[in-house]
Amino acid sequence: MSGAITDKERLRRVVFGAVYKTPVTDMHTHLYAPAFEGLGLWGVDHLLTYHYLIAETMRQTPLSHEEFQSLDRRAMAEHVWKTLFVDHSPYSEACRGVLTTLGRLGLDVSSRDLSAYRKWYDGLTYRRFVDLVFSAAGVKTVVMTNDPFDPRERELWLKKGDALTRDPRFRPSLRIDPLLFDWGNQYRVLRELGYDVGPVFSADDHRTVEETRRFLIDWGRRMDALYLGASFPPDFDYPSDSPASQLLDHCVLEACGRLNVPFAMMVGVRRRVNPSLGLAGDMVGRARVEAVERICARHPARRFFVTMLSRENQHELAVLARKFRNLMVFGCWWFLNNPSLVEEITEMRCELLGTAFIPQHSDARVLDQLIYKWDHSRRVIARVLCRKYEDLFDTGWRMEPREIERDVSDLLDRNFWKFVKGSI
Repeated sequence: MSGAITDKERLRRVVFGAVYKTPVTDMHTHLYAPAFEGLGLWGVDHLLTYHYLIAETMRQTPLSHEEFQSLDRRAMAEHVWKTLFVDHSPYSEACRGVLTTLGRLGLDVSSRDLSAYRKWYDGLTYRRFVDLVFSAAGVKTVVMTNDPFDPRERELWLKKGDALTRDPRFRPSLRIDPLLFDWGNQYRVLRELGYDVGPVFSADDHRTVEETRRFLIDWGRRMDALYLGASFPPDFDYPSDSPASQLLDHCVLEACGRLNVPFAMMVGVRRRVNPSLGLAGDMVGRARVEAVERICARHPARRFFVTMLSRENQHELAVLARKFRNLMVFGCWWFLNNPSLVEEITEMRCELLGTAFIPQHSDARVLDQLIYKWDHSRRVIARVLCRKYEDLFDTGWRMEPREIERDVSDLLDRNFWKFVKGSI
C-alpha cells in the first residue's frame, strides 16, 4: 500500500482531520427550518433557558419553581447567567456548551458580558443565523421532529404544505408519541382532520385501524418524512394488550411498510417526575431491551432506529444489534450526552459493532446548540477512533487515509442514509 500510514502520530492527525472535516447528518433534532414561521428557537436567551440549565439553576437558586417560571424569558436568562456562570464555575456539560457556542461564534466568553452577546445576536435574522450555525457546526443536514398533534405546527403543514420542506438542510420526520400514548384525547385530532376513528383503539375495530393507518400514510407523504418515530417509557412491553403495542402492530409498522421508511424508537424516558419543572422534570429509567428484541424478530421486513436513555441498557442493546440487521443503534441520547458517557458507549459500540452504528445525534432544541453538541461529540469520537486505529496498527495492519475517511463518513453521515433507503 504505497499511501499507507506508517506511524501513529500521522495516524492520529488523519483520524482527527477526518472526524472534524466530515459533514454530519444529524438524524434527530428538535430544530425547524426558517419556513416554520417562528417555531425555531435561537439566540443566547434561549440557550440559557434550555431545560438542562433550568434544572441546574433550580438546584442553586433561592427562587421557588413558581417564582422562576413567573419571569419572562429575558429575566430567566439573566437569572440563569448569574446563578450558574457568575456565582459558580460553569463546568457542567450544558454550561460549557453555552461557552463553546459563544466562543465558536467569535464572541469573547472571558468578558462574561451577557448584554454584549445579546447585542451581537440583535444584528442577525434567523435565516442568516442558520447559515452561520451550519457552517460552524460542520453539519449538512438535520432531521426535524415534526408533530401533527401540535396545533401550531399542524396548521402550518395544512397551510403551507411542501413549502416547509424546500430547504434541503432540514428534513422532516413524523413524531407520533401522542397517538401511541394518549389515544383517548388525540383521536379527536384525527376526527377533526377527517379520519373516522373511534374513542377507544381496538385491533378488532377495523374501521379505526384502517383510518389510523391512512392518517399515518397521508401525513408521512405530506411531510415526506424520512422516518416515523416516538419516545417510549422504560416499562414499555411488546407484544402486549396496550394501545401502543396494538397501534404499532396494526397501524404504525404497516404505514412504515407502505411508506418504505424506518421506525425510530427512543426508549427509557419517565415523563414529568417533577411536573413543576416542565421539560426539565423528566427522568431516566432502565428499559426492557426484550421489547425491542421481539419487535425486530416479529417484523423482519421493517427497519428500526433505536436509542436508549439509560446507561445500563447500552451493552445489551449493542449486543442485540449484532443479532438483527434491521436494528440500527444511534446516538447518546439526552442524559447520556455527556463526554464521559459518550466516550464509554462509543468505544463499546466500536468493539461490538465495528462501523455499523450511528455514534451521535444532537437532540438540539435551540439552533445554536448544534455548534457545541457536535464540537464536543467530535472530540470524543475522534479520541475513541484513534485508540481503535492504533489497536489495528499494533497488529501490523496498515491503512491509507482514504480508508479512515470512508469509515468516518459512514459513521457521521452515510450509515443513516443507507439505513433510511434500506440498503443495509
